[in-house]
Amino acid sequence: MNSLSEAAAAAGKSVGLTSDTITFTGGRPLNGRIVVRGAKNFVTKAMVAALLGDSPSTLRDVPDISDVRVVSGLLGAHGVMIERDVDGGVIRLDPTNVKSAHMAEINAHAGSSRIPILFCGPLLHQLGEAFIPDLGGCRIGDRPIDFHLSALRSFGAVVDKLPEGIHLTAPEGLRGAKIQLDYPSVGTTEQVLLTAVRAQGLTELSNAAIEPEIMDLINVLQKMGAVISVDADRVIRVEGVERLSGYDHRSIFDRNEAASWAAAALATGGEIFVEGARQAEMLTFLNVFRKAGGIFEVFDDGIRFAHPGTPLKPVVIETDVHPGFMTDWQQPLVVALTQATGVSIVHETVYEQRFGFTDALVKMGATIELHRECLGGQKCRFGQRNFVHSAVISGPTKMHGANIEVPDLRGGFSHLIAALMAEGESTVTNVGIIARGYENFLGKLRMLGAEFTVEG
Repeated sequence: MNSLSEAAAAAGKSVGLTSDTITFTGGRPLNGRIVVRGAKNFVTKAMVAALLGDSPSTLRDVPDISDVRVVSGLLGAHGVMIERDVDGGVIRLDPTNVKSAHMAEINAHAGSSRIPILFCGPLLHQLGEAFIPDLGGCRIGDRPIDFHLSALRSFGAVVDKLPEGIHLTAPEGLRGAKIQLDYPSVGTTEQVLLTAVRAQGLTELSNAAIEPEIMDLINVLQKMGAVISVDADRVIRVEGVERLSGYDHRSIFDRNEAASWAAAALATGGEIFVEGARQAEMLTFLNVFRKAGGIFEVFDDGIRFAHPGTPLKPVVIETDVHPGFMTDWQQPLVVALTQATGVSIVHETVYEQRFGFTDALVKMGATIELHRECLGGQKCRFGQRNFVHSAVISGPTKMHGANIEVPDLRGGFSHLIAALMAEGESTVTNVGIIARGYENFLGKLRMLGAEFTVEG
C-alpha cells in the first residue's frame, strides 16, 4: 500500500468509514438540506491555542473529522485532558498538566498531518522545548516549514534538525519580533500569533494573512487575554502577556465545505440548502457562483444553492488570498464548469500543483487543458517557474463513469461530484482522505439522494 492509500485509510477509519472504495451511480441531481459545522482550518488551530491557557477551554460546533481526532491525539500525548461530545459538537480541553510527549507518541498521532508545526510556540512557552516529526499533508504543492522555523528563530527559538524530526528549545525565553512575510501565508501567520501572544514585548507581523479563520483565531486569543490589533494594510501587532486563561468559543462555519456543496448542486443540476453558511465570509464565492449562472438565496440560518435550469455560463477565476477567490473553492467549481457553455479559465496563484485532480475529469470526458502561463489575469509568482498552474475548461461535455483515485482533500470531494454527475458507475478509491475535512460526507450524500455502495 502506498503512502497516499495509507493516509486515506487512516483518515477514513478514524471517523468510522468501513472501506476506502465507493461505487457511485451518477446522473441524478442532489436535492435537500445539510448542515455544516465549524471550519477545519480554524477548529484544529483553536484546539492548539488551548495549550497556551492556564485553565480549561471549551470549543463549540466542532465537526467530526479526522483532523480533529489527530489534534486530539497530539494534545492528549502532551497531557491535555480532553472531553468530547461528538453529537453535540463540543470539545473541552484542560491543559493544566501539560508535559513533554514521547517521540513515538507524536509520530503515532501526527500521521500525515502538518498540524504539529503549530504546537511549537505554545510548547516552547509551556515547557521550554518542542519536537515535531516529518510532516505530511495533501500533495498540492510546496508547503515548506522553513517559513515557520524562520519565524520561530525570530522569537529566539533554537532549532536543531535531527534525522527523526526537529527539536526546538528557548533557553532565553521567547521575545517579540518584527517579521515581514514574502507571501501572506496562513500557516505562518497562525504560527506567529500562537507564539507572539506570550512572547515578551511587541511583535509586528507585516503582509499577514487575514482570512476569516485567522480572524476567528484572533478572537479566541483575545478571549484568552491576548492583546492583538489588525491594521487594514495586513499588519498584525501583538503585545505579549505573561499569562492566558481558557476560552469558550463557537467556531466559524466551514466556508470551504459550504462552497463544495454549492458546487455539487450546480454540477448535478440540483438544489442544496446549506444550513450554517453565512453570506459575509462567502461574498467572493457567491459573486462567481452567480456569474456562472448559479442561483442562491441567503437566509438567517443558511444559504440555498441551486442550478438555474438553463445552460451554465463560463467564467474567469483567479485564486488569491482573502478577500480573493479561495484556492479551496476552485476544485469543486471546476467540475461544474465542465458543463458551462463556452470556455472558462482558472488561474491558480496559491498552490503551484493544484490541478492534478483534473486528470480524472478528463478521463471521465471533460475537456481541460493545463498551461504553465499565467492565464486570465495578472502574472503571479509561479509564472516564471515552469509550474502548470492555469486551466482552460471547454464545455459543455458529456461526462461518463470511470475508475478514479482521490489525490487530495478538495480534489477528492471534486471527484465525488464528478462521479455523481456522470452517467453510469464510477468507482472512487482513497475516499478516506475526504474525511480529513468533510464531516459525515457519505451520510450527507445519502440525505441528498446520492446513490452509491461502499465496498466491504
